[in-house]
Amino acid sequence: MSTSLLVLEDGRAFRGRRFGAPSDAAGEVVFNTSMSGYQEILGDPSYAGQIVVMTHPMIGNYGIAAEDFESRKPFLAALVVKEPSRIASNWRHERTLEEYLAASGIPGFCDFDTRALVRHLRTHGAKRGAIGNEGHGVDALAARARAVTPMAGCDLASAVTMIEEYRWDRRSWLPPHDARTRLGGRAAAGLEAGDRGAGRAFHVAVYDYGVKWNILRRIVDVGCRVTVVPATTAAEDLLKLEPDGVVLSNGPGDPEPVAYAVRTVRALLGRVPIFGICLGHQILGLACGGRTYKLKFGHRGGNHPVMDLTTGKVEITAHNHGFAVDPDSLPDREVERTHINLNDQTLEGLRLRNAPAFGVQYHPEASPGPHDAHYLFERFADLMRAHAGGVR
Repeated sequence: MSTSLLVLEDGRAFRGRRFGAPSDAAGEVVFNTSMSGYQEILGDPSYAGQIVVMTHPMIGNYGIAAEDFESRKPFLAALVVKEPSRIASNWRHERTLEEYLAASGIPGFCDFDTRALVRHLRTHGAKRGAIGNEGHGVDALAARARAVTPMAGCDLASAVTMIEEYRWDRRSWLPPHDARTRLGGRAAAGLEAGDRGAGRAFHVAVYDYGVKWNILRRIVDVGCRVTVVPATTAAEDLLKLEPDGVVLSNGPGDPEPVAYAVRTVRALLGRVPIFGICLGHQILGLACGGRTYKLKFGHRGGNHPVMDLTTGKVEITAHNHGFAVDPDSLPDREVERTHINLNDQTLEGLRLRNAPAFGVQYHPEASPGPHDAHYLFERFADLMRAHAGGVR
């Protein structure tokens, strides 16, 4: 490993070492507070264009297993850790973290005070940064960081989406008995015979703005068949698939520049049940006439407390987002606020009063993260069931 520098746009510099791919990197520097799940983080397209700092001191101790990926490839710009584990202690692992990063062309940065970096980001907000050899100098790397296109204003969904639609039929990795136990009665029945009562499962179309595969697995778990469509698919083309429901997936970047998705969702509202997740939730909020804004340093981790205002229950949730919906911008007569973040009171969920549509800012599929919010997929199945009954 060679000595290198990580320099932020404001000139704050950190001296450390490289691991993984030997290339330089630049992007928005953000931090994730999860203690595990680094492989799922590597595979989450929502991190496109970002340098991800892990707050847990040692990362990589259980290696990399092929079945734990959340997308076809890693999209983040670089991974920053305090100490990368050189040995993987896990019977499922196929390679070490460093071997995977090197093979994927993703640079890593380590052996420095990640705590100081995270405190700087918490105080001053997410910053653009650059990683390069020490010989480049702090000033040159700071200038390179400032040259990075700001995340605000970037449509990155079109950069990570698949360009062709495809079918998905894989369930979650849970054994069938555990899946039925955790998902409950109606979902368990859906695993066997579909959920429409006539031998045909609900057909869910998923907009791929950077979808995590575990979202698709969870939809299948509640008895649905899934078609994934590109982010730019027009509303009329989607309706030709005759979906019983539509999921707006997670994804990277600023939701406001994804204007084509906002127009599409407006055209779909009232015609088919809709469930928005993370970026999809933000797009749903924009389609309802709301506004979004950039958070100071975002929410990323597996321990964020969220209250479901419809039940009064608090769930611990997985987050990965740098933007949020402004609740004061939503029309009260048309939109109900359903979930709130107990750390900073940001809006975490909404539901339309005059259309079968709702969304949450967090990740109910977890992976990584707790399972408290899995009920939302069954809530979506209930919405499709009610809509189908109303149509009939």
